[in-house]
Amino acid sequence: MSEAPAKQLLHLVIGGEMSALEGVEFKNLDEVDIVGVYPNYASAYAVWKQKAQMTVDNAEMRYFIVHMHKLLDPAQTS
Repeated sequence: MSEAPAKQLLHLVIGGEMSALEGVEFKNLDEVDIVGVYPNYASAYAVWKQKAQMTVDNAEMRYFIVHMHKLLDPAQTS
């Protein structure tokens, strides 16, 4: 019996310096780090964690995981 392939749930990892410690507004959009798009949350989380740890000394630098699959298909429940 063949196993069905895992459903592709795209996630974007993005980061940059924030204009303030509270809130989510980038200081300079030209310097936003678009790390990449990943096929599932687990692989996006691994990259997010690595990037966040690399910038731990900069309190203004933050990285995010964007659930692109929810933006592309809002009716999707996963």
